[in-house]
Amino acid sequence: MIIRKIQKEDNQAVAELIRSVFDEMNIPKVGTAYEDPCLDLMFEEYNKPRSVYYVVESEGRIVGGAGIAPLANEVETFCELQKMYFLPETRGLGIGSQMMEMCLQSARDFGFEKCYLETMPFMLAAQKLYKKSGFENICSPMGSTGHTSCPVWMLKDLKI
Repeated sequence: MIIRKIQKEDNQAVAELIRSVFDEMNIPKVGTAYEDPCLDLMFEEYNKPRSVYYVVESEGRIVGGAGIAPLANEVETFCELQKMYFLPETRGLGIGSQMMEMCLQSARDFGFEKCYLETMPFMLAAQKLYKKSGFENICSPMGSTGHTSCPVWMLKDLKI
């Protein structure tokens, strides 16, 4: 498996991957990344300043992804870990930790000082990875993500 930056030709595969994880885990489709207008145009969305999206490729197939972008309507030193999803066969292999490391290093390289994320309460494996990576739970949402159905909010100090 290789981790690389998203390419334009990955757009459909990434959108299908994210939607399949939502279906698999019965994640609400309203108020989540599922209905983000950029979901079918991920390359274009992350081809912006201080943004990056990485994909995991296995035998020519996209099996995971995660990105960093500025946190909308927040101070310029805050970013968001976005759209971190993996197909079932990719989970538990340490790929999530590698992807997290790459995303957080990119965030630091972009000059961000804090990284925010939102997730679902039943996504316990993801929360375990986030906590292992230094994220801490916070009591209210930040920025303007539009993800009103995600009730777990976490923040990491990138300077530590």
